[in-house]
Amino acid sequence: MFNIVSYLLFLSVSSYITIDVGRRCYNAGKHYLNYLIHDADLCLTINRILLACYYLINLGYIALNLTHWEKVDSIEKMLSVTAVRIGYITLILCVLHFMNIFALYFLRKNLTIK
Repeated sequence: MFNIVSYLLFLSVSSYITIDVGRRCYNAGKHYLNYLIHDADLCLTINRILLACYYLINLGYIALNLTHWEKVDSIEKMLSVTAVRIGYITLILCVLHFMNIFALYFLRKNLTIK
């Protein structure tokens, strides 16, 4: 019983976080990419590819996370396990976001040198 509630809580919170952060990064990324690249069509294409990769990685990690779930037999354990799993999702989102920013920054830096 606690496992099912934990699954549902984890799926709802992590899916909401993933979709909301993806939407926000996609909308803000348009302006950032336009500033870096100055080609509207290329910026839109890169932004869509980044969003698709972002969703695939995060939703895949969420699905894999469900396969390695430990047995939950109390409310305290349920909250603890679910919070840790949601924390991992949040950390992955942060790492992916900063990797994209640094990659685009260095790409722009290399493009302006030539």
